Amino acid sequence: MANWNDPQPRTGFGASPSLDGREAGRATYDAGLRSYMLSIYNYMASGVLLSGIVALVFANSGMAMQVLTTPLRWVVMLAPLGFVMAMNFGLNRMKTSTLQMLYWAFCVVMGLSLSTIFLAFTATSIATTFFATAASFAGLSLFGYTTKKDLSGFGTFLIMGLFGILIAMLINIFVGSTVLQLAISVLGVLIFAGLTAYDTQMLKNQYAQLRGTEFLGKAVIMGALSLYLDFINMFQFLLSFLGDRR
Repeated sequence: MANWNDPQPRTGFGASPSLDGREAGRATYDAGLRSYMLSIYNYMASGVLLSGIVALVFANSGMAMQVLTTPLRWVVMLAPLGFVMAMNFGLNRMKTSTLQMLYWAFCVVMGLSLSTIFLAFTATSIATTFFATAASFAGLSLFGYTTKKDLSGFGTFLIMGLFGILIAMLINIFVGSTVLQLAISVLGVLIFAGLTAYDTQMLKNQYAQLRGTEFLGKAVIMGALSLYLDFINMFQFLLSFLGDRR
């Protein structure tokens, strides 16, 4: 096995020692980056799967209908937001294992919240929309990973658009406009599609700063959370105007 840390100069045919060292360093960096991103995608995909199973079981058991018609529905709906806030604000104080536990708990309560889609939409339209979202997410994330274009300025615009959508959704609770709801859904899909590419590039660039530090494990969990939210929100907005209601 080659010893890349060997300080002895090389002789004979081949690249210079300094060039070989740079190539080895680059190969090590690329391998670490791939492992880092793969860990994020594994956590994200496992979280989506867990939420889907919880949502399906909760809806089919009849418990969703019972709980979501009582004031407890507000606890179910707001619990995921509470977990996201706890993970973000407690990030520096928490151990990686604690953050992992909160992530899986978040996926469970998110599944309880998502159970409403099985009560409102047909199973066929849910499955079709899910696979369409998965294909779109994969393409957008690949673009964010491979593009040489800096998306940081684009991300600022998307965050502003996200706040605009939240305000519009709040207004529409009182207005109840179907036209406004359709506009919100279309813009929501576009914004979270853009955020998928932006977040992927941000996570890729983040690795260079965090590799070799203890914070890298936490970054994997928080990266998975970001991509999870991009995927789920894109799926929900897409389902709201493409899904067939029961």
